[in-house]
Amino acid sequence: MKHFLRLSAAVAVLASVLAIKADACTNVIVTKGASADGSCMVSYAADSHQLFGELYFNPAAVWPAGSMKDIYDWDSGRYLGKIKQAGRTYQRVGNINEYQLIIGETTFGGREELVNPDGIVDYGSLIYTTLERAKTAREAIRIIDGLLQEYGYPSEGESFSIADKNEAWIMEIIGKGKVEKGAVWVAVRIPDGYICAHANQSRIHHFPLNDPANCIYSEDVISFARKAGLYDGKDEDFSFCDTYCPADFGGLRACEARVWSAFRLLGGENFDADKYLDFAMGHNAANKMPLYIKPAKPVSVKDVAEVMRDHFEGTALDFSEDMGAGPSRLPYRWRPMSFELDGQSYVMERSIATQQTGFWFVAQSRGWLPDEVGAVTWFGVDDAATSPLTPIYANINSVPKCFAEGNGSMLEYSPTSAFWLMNRVAHYAYLFYDRVAPEIRGKIDEYEAENVNLLAANDARMVKLLEAGNLRSAKTAMTEFCANRTQEMMTRWENLSNYLLVKYMDGNVKRQNEDGSFKENGSGKNIPASPMHPKFRERWLRGIVNDHGDVIKKVEPKR
Repeated sequence: MKHFLRLSAAVAVLASVLAIKADACTNVIVTKGASADGSCMVSYAADSHQLFGELYFNPAAVWPAGSMKDIYDWDSGRYLGKIKQAGRTYQRVGNINEYQLIIGETTFGGREELVNPDGIVDYGSLIYTTLERAKTAREAIRIIDGLLQEYGYPSEGESFSIADKNEAWIMEIIGKGKVEKGAVWVAVRIPDGYICAHANQSRIHHFPLNDPANCIYSEDVISFARKAGLYDGKDEDFSFCDTYCPADFGGLRACEARVWSAFRLLGGENFDADKYLDFAMGHNAANKMPLYIKPAKPVSVKDVAEVMRDHFEGTALDFSEDMGAGPSRLPYRWRPMSFELDGQSYVMERSIATQQTGFWFVAQSRGWLPDEVGAVTWFGVDDAATSPLTPIYANINSVPKCFAEGNGSMLEYSPTSAFWLMNRVAHYAYLFYDRVAPEIRGKIDEYEAENVNLLAANDARMVKLLEAGNLRSAKTAMTEFCANRTQEMMTRWENLSNYLLVKYMDGNVKRQNEDGSFKENGSGKNIPASPMHPKFRERWLRGIVNDHGDVIKKVEPKR
């Protein structure tokens, strides 16, 4: 299954100065004690210029003894080999399974020499194979380790978010190159009441060596580093990230800056954003942020979703106000993300929200509910800032058509695909961002607020069906609920797409009546009233004048 291609942290874009990743992901981890409703949550944005947004579905199954599973690299689709199939596999929808286990990821790359292309189980296969075999986070860590050591690991360094009904962990792994088969890794439990985040840069620094309740690691995580000539200090001074993925400018500015922004938004007074600004900007690698923080208030699904929609607004890294944002304050920069001018290297900001997202989600493990109901992923496709989330139960019979695999592709338009519809609406925003984006956000907020209430009511109905022993009826009802909500979403976004085209065609802004209808000119011939032409922002106009003012300025002609 093809996922997305990315550059490792060690690859320089401009000489050796920059290492900005071309494609990237962001995860936020919320423990149940930090959440507003007592759920564990993991968010994930799968960002790629080649990834089509769809919801992966694999039903539970029982396999004959001796069955084997074919493994294909998630990035390239390359066949890697076979592994032993489990006797029974669990249902998974996206990145959550029927027992409420959630696994997300971001690639940190790390040292290039530690990639072993001869391994069989790549990072994507680790995620989905483990979701098919594990019920808890600790069991998932054990299974991941077993797969790594038995079959080898061909991918770059990875950070995994792993959460169940009670615990949330961050696990970081990296291969052993051609030296040995397998990988080294460390997993740290996020203390209850705290949150964590990672975004394509290794984040586990020092870790406890004698606290198995809160930290688990491969027995050779330090000794292998010594053998490979990467570390020669004391065990207690060992740093996973400094050894296996030392942060360069790109790892800080393009990756840790996103973690900084997530902590800033959720941490409030518990996180001193100014203190770590030089770290986020790539100026001071020694000023490391904490691995996890306590949020300022209990965190809701909506809070996490808003983090995933962040563009560094209101910070030193806010790029919606500079000249590159154009006349309508567009908070994106098209690729390439870096350039060189007059011998100086420069970078474009890479925020959490980005235009090339394939799919994104906020998954919840809700332990107060039966597993059949408690496992839910709030799922969306394309840019998080302009797309809504719909709750999808993990125990449905089938995925809603608009998210289903095979309904369109990056090279094939489908009118029933949510990915294509969301992209169409997003493109209106990219043309006139400060005008259009607020209108889209209003529709998102309205739809998601409805979903919160409707999901709670449906949960209660499903619990009653389960208490009465009607599992089959409950699964059918959950499937219908998800199908109905996504159909409602598609209808609303089709209407929104049509509305935005009519209102903002040709850069004009049509006038509207109080009821939202468009004003006519009074002729009775369906001709619109004279449109509005909002003024461009002064900073952008001054940039034009500075660049081309001598040519475009008004002068009185000689007579």
